Amino acid sequence: MLKRYIPTYHAKSIYDVPIAFLKSINVTTVLVDLDNTLDSYRSKSPSNSALVLKELYDEAGIELIIVSNNTKKRVEPYASKLGVRFIPSIGKPFSKNIKKALKELSLDKDNVIMVGDQTVTDICSANLSGLRSILTDKIVKEDQPTTHFNRLFDRPIRRSLKRKNLLKEVG
Repeated sequence: MLKRYIPTYHAKSIYDVPIAFLKSINVTTVLVDLDNTLDSYRSKSPSNSALVLKELYDEAGIELIIVSNNTKKRVEPYASKLGVRFIPSIGKPFSKNIKKALKELSLDKDNVIMVGDQTVTDICSANLSGLRSILTDKIVKEDQPTTHFNRLFDRPIRRSLKRKNLLKEVG
């Protein structure tokens, strides 16, 4: 299996990652995928869980930034309501735009972690960018139509990661 799909950590969801764990590994910024990581792709507004998470991160001094392959039209209204910065059309699994964003936002890679629900986009781009990552499970059963194709590759990769005991649980 290609190393590019191996996450640093695994968690059931972003909501199951303890703030204390993030602090213990010196995380000050969490780059998070939106659809099926933070909320359903059908969600136009942040869920109560997302709002509480943002508040907890703020209290802990951790910045949450949405990085999505989805369009500005999809991401901006959601991010605005959540009160976070965002980067739409980021181009995952490629690393070019993530590296560019890290530089433009003056973020130190050592203090950043990427969280997402797909090995072939989120985890791959984190690894190619030199970032630590947390692979999560999908938070809702359904995916947007374009994601179905990615899941054809994601499922066997996940099975292999589990079989080879390569999913290190957080905290």
